[in-house]
Amino acid sequence: MQDLNKIDWQKTDGLIPAIAQDSLTNEVLMLGYMNKEALELTLKTGFVHYFSRSKQRIWKKGESSNHTQKINDILLDCDNDTILLKVTQEGVACHTGRKTCFFTNLSNNEIVEDIKIDTSLSYGVIDTLYHTILERKNEDTSKSYTSKLLNGEQNSMLKKIVEEAGEFCFAIKDDNKDEAIYEAADVTYHILVALASKNINPDRIKQELARRFGISGIEEKNSRKI
Repeated sequence: MQDLNKIDWQKTDGLIPAIAQDSLTNEVLMLGYMNKEALELTLKTGFVHYFSRSKQRIWKKGESSNHTQKINDILLDCDNDTILLKVTQEGVACHTGRKTCFFTNLSNNEIVEDIKIDTSLSYGVIDTLYHTILERKNEDTSKSYTSKLLNGEQNSMLKKIVEEAGEFCFAIKDDNKDEAIYEAADVTYHILVALASKNINPDRIKQELARRFGISGIEEKNSRKI
């Protein structure tokens, strides 16, 4: 029986770094974080569970993509505050579709591993778009509209949400369904840009919507702090 009290949870504020390594090749695949519950689930199920700091919840690796990590061994470091996960990786480790999350050269920003699979169907268009927006943060603002929004004046970025929302409302008012769909897509994109600027994962929105199921609109509104 594993003694999870060996881990210095207090020093790490309840979250420990968890490095995933391919059991056969020893290639480092990714770095995630675990709280005690995530580690317990990992040990119980035999598949890696992490605690997502951006989603603020426990998630099973591969829950959307089926790119799971089966545990072969778990090693604790000498300071008792980091663990190494020896895993069998199903599919790829990175949400970008690459085998490993470590593929960008820090010195010149070049991609050292450009072989990847299409993960858009696995993760869904919203999650894929959000992560694409995050990747655009450090791109040349003269070449990337998304980068220009994220690195420009905040008011300009937020103004686009207001403008696109207004156009969406007029399309609804005019009973123009095609235009309404087009403008709704624009609104969604600009909202995701704003969320990305604050590193708010859209999964948090899904969680909030899920929380409201079973609660009437009036009850939900009354529950808010004034």
